[in-house]
Amino acid sequence: MASPRPQRGATQNAESTRFNLPQTDSDGDWLDAREAIDGAPPPLRTTVTVERPRTIISRNASPDVPFDRSINPYRGCEHGCIYCFARPSHAFHDLSPGLDFESRLFAKPDAAALLRAELARPGYVARPMALGTNTDPYQPIEREWRITRSVIEVLAETEHPLTITTKSDRVTRDLDILAPMAAKGLAAVCLSVTSLDPKIAGTVEPRAPHPERRLAAVRRLADAGVATYVSISPVIPAITDHEIEHLVERAAEAGARHVFFLPVRLPWEVAPLFRAWLDTHFPDRAGKVMATIRFIRGGRDNDPDFFTRMQGSGPWAELMRTRFQIAVRRHGLNAERIALRSDLFRPPAGAQGELF
Repeated sequence: MASPRPQRGATQNAESTRFNLPQTDSDGDWLDAREAIDGAPPPLRTTVTVERPRTIISRNASPDVPFDRSINPYRGCEHGCIYCFARPSHAFHDLSPGLDFESRLFAKPDAAALLRAELARPGYVARPMALGTNTDPYQPIEREWRITRSVIEVLAETEHPLTITTKSDRVTRDLDILAPMAAKGLAAVCLSVTSLDPKIAGTVEPRAPHPERRLAAVRRLADAGVATYVSISPVIPAITDHEIEHLVERAAEAGARHVFFLPVRLPWEVAPLFRAWLDTHFPDRAGKVMATIRFIRGGRDNDPDFFTRMQGSGPWAELMRTRFQIAVRRHGLNAERIALRSDLFRPPAGAQGELF
């Protein structure tokens, strides 16, 4: 059983071999063996590397997601959520989807300038831009880097619609921009709250803000007129599924207009990391959890198929959906569709001059 690191989600730095990348070998330094010698893991510090991409808008044509474009100001995420489906993306950098993903981060300080140039291209058609689709735009390093804020400033200037998904109450820092955008029908925010139990939240998403702080952020956003969702995702069988009704209730009390949930997904390298996490933190029910997940996912750790990968299938998945729907009706949520405007968009002022 791996030793958990304080305030980290993954219990190991498992290698990825999907891209034929070389394995990382120990350099023989005595520090590599300190865990075995001292009986405790050494401190793991977060590092940030500047990334200089040539474009910043990512496109997708997935039928399972309600947006076709997104921006990710950062790669990797210090929140350390063990279930994060974005973990495997770190393997593209020859880094582990485990501890590397949450401690060796990449920042894109040119994001706003790149966005301005892309919005200025002839023929660009505005549709809602999604932030937080891969890694959290308000993870702790946003406090100093402020890349997410710079992106929102460009979107506000051009009156471009925006959606944000985050686990952080830091989003309320930008209410001075988001509230005026929301008043024009240009902004919506989704706060993710997986569990109300601080002990569970502290292991499943160790560096994310306390669940009560997130619900307080929902209240601040709603009071400021921002259309606000709560995502009860992912639901983990035998660990958080008993909280569905209470989470829906608390979301309604905080002023959310919509809620949704997704069963836990374990793509690629996430599955072995999740199993190691279960063995460390929930050894009494690890087998039950994985058996239920496989039941929901057609006998596999993960179902990659469109239309079913986000919902799950079988009696367990149907039971969760039924419980969720009853709770939603009880609290009067999801009564109306939140639609953002795209007709107000105007290209960045003077953008053509900046390109030449």
